[in-house]
Amino acid sequence: MLDVLDGEMLTLAAMMLVTGAAGGVIAGMLGVGGGIVIVPVLDLVLSSLGIDSDIRMHVTVATSLATIIPTAISSSRAHEAKGAVDHDQLKRWGIAIFLGAIAGVILASRASGDTLSAVFGIVALLVAIKMLLPLEGKHIAEAVPGGAGGQFIPFAIGGISSMMGIGGGTLSVPVMTLFNVPIHRAVGTAALFGLMISAPATVAFIVTGWNVEGLPPGSLGYVNLIGLAIIAPVSYLTAPLGARIAHALSKRQLSLMFGLFLTVVAVRMLLRAFG
Repeated sequence: MLDVLDGEMLTLAAMMLVTGAAGGVIAGMLGVGGGIVIVPVLDLVLSSLGIDSDIRMHVTVATSLATIIPTAISSSRAHEAKGAVDHDQLKRWGIAIFLGAIAGVILASRASGDTLSAVFGIVALLVAIKMLLPLEGKHIAEAVPGGAGGQFIPFAIGGISSMMGIGGGTLSVPVMTLFNVPIHRAVGTAALFGLMISAPATVAFIVTGWNVEGLPPGSLGYVNLIGLAIIAPVSYLTAPLGARIAHALSKRQLSLMFGLFLTVVAVRMLLRAFG
């Protein structure tokens, strides 16, 4: 019996290591914080462990956000070194993204697991379609909107991202490119947005999941510390590799890779929600 448990733990650890490595590379390459990879994989891992479907997605989303914190730091530092972070945009959107992240956690804590999966799949598919279309040079405006009305965009990005367990790049990259921000600069800036979303959202998920029953072993609220301990350091170390890959690709290549990857992830999560 002990040998079986040891084998299961080794398999789980190996899956977490692969998840962290893939998440880190894609975080650095696309500015997405790695959550777009970690969420669907963690959902499969927790499902194999028999975690109740009513709380499985909540644990997945919360743990993903926790792993994004170090990954976002590593990725943003790599992009900052290449001059790809727009600090003016950070000042314009930072507070609204922060508040949106908190609001998203409050909504997520009251939603079912299938609802969170559906939100993840639908949003990811819409973003994938946008990135796959040949829209280079086509914008809906020449600059990101300002004023009070313009703050709705980053608030929505923060809210939806925290409900999906992602760092914000999945949404902020295509949105910024629609407003005439070059994709490499959008990716670099999105990496820092990931930190603004993941840090407050992680704390909020710990609080909202504090007294929930049926959580997997090693959980602090909805955040699973075992998954965090394995995935976070590996994704942190591999994020700079993704950043180097991003700056070696053309704009169209980067958009196509982003779109194709999101399509696969979106279909998987929609099948989970409606299948």
